[in-house]
Amino acid sequence: MKVVAVIAGAAIAAGCLFTPAAAQNWPTRPITLVVPFAAGGGVDVSARIQAQKMSELLGQSIVVDNIGGASGMIGAERVAKSAPDGYMVLIGNTGTQAYSQALNKAPLYNSLTDFTPVGLATDSPRILIVRKTMPVNNLAEFIAYVKAHQSSMQFGSAGVGSGTHLPCVLLNMALGVHVTHVPYRGEGPAQQDLIAGRIDYMCSTIQTGAVLAKQGEVKAIALMSPRRAKIMPDLPTTGEQGLPGVAASVWDAYFMPRGVPPPIVRKFNKAMSDALDDPAVHKRLEDLGLEIAEPQRRTPDYLAKLVPEEVARWTKVVRAAGISPQ
Repeated sequence: MKVVAVIAGAAIAAGCLFTPAAAQNWPTRPITLVVPFAAGGGVDVSARIQAQKMSELLGQSIVVDNIGGASGMIGAERVAKSAPDGYMVLIGNTGTQAYSQALNKAPLYNSLTDFTPVGLATDSPRILIVRKTMPVNNLAEFIAYVKAHQSSMQFGSAGVGSGTHLPCVLLNMALGVHVTHVPYRGEGPAQQDLIAGRIDYMCSTIQTGAVLAKQGEVKAIALMSPRRAKIMPDLPTTGEQGLPGVAASVWDAYFMPRGVPPPIVRKFNKAMSDALDDPAVHKRLEDLGLEIAEPQRRTPDYLAKLVPEEVARWTKVVRAAGISPQ
């Protein structure tokens, strides 16, 4: 009887989390924001900029917790399995929510059912950069060169299934070429070999790729995005250069565990959106090369539609490229 009483008491206590009053009063204690990657990376820097402003708006501290591993799946799983009370939030991205489902036979979670979508925050377009000795200066010349020399060329990435690998797979598929992939343990080593001319091209994050191009270390050929980026306004997109449909922005968005009450989701979403509209935050993120999601794309409903579309899109790319799920 005592055991039954304890279980019943625990159930009642847990149920209190979901009372309308509890949801309306949220947050009453610090919130943990899980960044599923190492400290100092692009997602981490962006998350900390946003978290600082959101904590001011919500009146509670937002503590950033870096939980890396398994291409972001370890941290994402931690959030998926946490209590649905709004006190643990994930800043996930294309990798954690879409690539993970396409590249793993048994992913650590189901990104379509194990999370509550909160809102899309930013886009980080990929940028096609090539070794500076390659005799090309635009996308048309690059396409002609790759088609003529594909058997002897190599492209690099931060690793199989990374945000710098699959965009180049998408590009190669669109061109109808077969180029050898060289995976590295991170984007930095791949870029160093590109600078040294040991590989031919890569689909880099714009945050670092734009810097290398401006320094003359590599050539920037095209932005893999529907629109130009403010960090490199003179660089045409793939679509502008005659290759539509080859957009490969890696988006960042906020997620909570499945079952979080809607009032909590709405309150966090408003804080996120207001933070993105803050002029100082907006500028700092754009200076990183990030594109701020338009207000109509920041809603939970938009994100709920985006994730399954992205899972389907990248699953198709993975299968077409012959990449075997692990």
